[in-house]
Amino acid sequence: MTTDAILTDQPLDVVILGAGISGIGAAHYLTTEHPGKAFAILESRDSIGGTWDLFRYPGIRSDSDLNTFGYEFKPWRDPQAIADAPRILDYLHEAVADDRLESKIAFRRRAVAADWSEADQLWTLTVRHTDTGETSTVRTRWVFAGTGYYNYDEGFTPEFAGRESFTGQVVHPQHWPEDLDYAGKKVVVIGSGATAVTLVPSMAGEAEHVTMLQRTPTYVIPLPREDMIANVLKKTLGAERGYKLSRRKNILQQKFVYQFCQRFPGAARKVIRGTNAALLPRDFDLDTHFNPPYNPWDQRLCVVPDGDLFKALRAGSASIETGRIKRFVENGIELESGELIEADIIVTATGLNLQLFGGMELRRDGEPIDLTETVAYRGVMLSTVPNWVLAIGYTNSSWTLKIGLICEYFCRMLTHMDENSYTSVRAIPPTGMQTRPLLDFGAGYVKRALDRLPVQGTTAPWTMTMAVSADVKQLRKGEVVDDCLQYTSAETTVTESVA
Repeated sequence: MTTDAILTDQPLDVVILGAGISGIGAAHYLTTEHPGKAFAILESRDSIGGTWDLFRYPGIRSDSDLNTFGYEFKPWRDPQAIADAPRILDYLHEAVADDRLESKIAFRRRAVAADWSEADQLWTLTVRHTDTGETSTVRTRWVFAGTGYYNYDEGFTPEFAGRESFTGQVVHPQHWPEDLDYAGKKVVVIGSGATAVTLVPSMAGEAEHVTMLQRTPTYVIPLPREDMIANVLKKTLGAERGYKLSRRKNILQQKFVYQFCQRFPGAARKVIRGTNAALLPRDFDLDTHFNPPYNPWDQRLCVVPDGDLFKALRAGSASIETGRIKRFVENGIELESGELIEADIIVTATGLNLQLFGGMELRRDGEPIDLTETVAYRGVMLSTVPNWVLAIGYTNSSWTLKIGLICEYFCRMLTHMDENSYTSVRAIPPTGMQTRPLLDFGAGYVKRALDRLPVQGTTAPWTMTMAVSADVKQLRKGEVVDDCLQYTSAETTVTESVA
């Protein structure tokens, strides 16, 4: 089926934004729970996969285990639990094929604006054709925004003094050149997050030397690339039952680690520090390079499969420098301490920019909707914004765990609306409700964007829960009718607008 055949003049029931892990998951739930619904997926690129197809830097992999990062409805069969991007892409392509979603995806189509009509009870999406620059419109009853919360067009790079003086190549991981040759060269990776700890050991075997230059240390923990218990369970009990048990085991394991770090930060720090020390040379300066100024899980822990980062440091093919950059110079980077780090290539693994809904503009009857004045409802909707699903996963666990629960709640809401002939629903917050930032997380990319984001409340159902057990209660088992939700039928809307 062609793109034009998918996006007909007739209103769709649901438009899913993005053919990444969230969008493909949403399409599965619609296919199985509401097979009669007409839906389409708008994907701005020419292939599926989202993050796992966009990023092409060396070693790109998950930092969550695939027994929980994978879908609940589709067992992860590969022996790798901390899996590289090609394996994840294969899994996503299989998911698309399983549900025959190929005909539902409109590639090279990006929604750049959305306008809700109260009279028509429909969203009109303005869609830019990324291959031709032309625009068209699509009407839909619902929008499922599976766009994640990053700006996938542009990563974050601070302004570095003297950057124009550097005679080598500067690369951001989000835009990795396919022909970048770093063999036998000196590479400096600026950063200490998940991308940096992935890049350093992946490049170390081929580059002359790789230096991870960090301003602030991060907690780094080794995990086996293969989950031996999960693999045994799946081998002995079968893929379905073994996956189910492995998933439950790892959810509980993630919960235990997070709660232990939150309740006993001093003890958690000692455990992580002891693990790091056991994997590094005796003379390694642990106090300087692996001693973050915050408690474990105040920011996300960095996972290194099979301790590959520590192996590279121990082998001498990589090293860590901790300090502040003064400026770029002709042959590298000068620190405020006066030290010079020589480089042929500098990789700015300095993070991403946070952006909701791909930066699209939302309107209601032509009037702009200010997202900063909206409040998240159950982490599924935004207050006063009708028929719009906010799909944001966990920051302290596997992203997909939350997305699956959001999809379940969304499908139950659709069932309730069908049974009662409702055409729209919106969440209405109580007057004077206290609020707090949408994401209670210390990462730099979050802090830089908080003033541009919606907020959350301080009590349920107006909180962005970051615990699977709590979301099972409020999403899988939670009511789709409460005092905060306002359901409307087209007939009621017309009567009220006339009055």
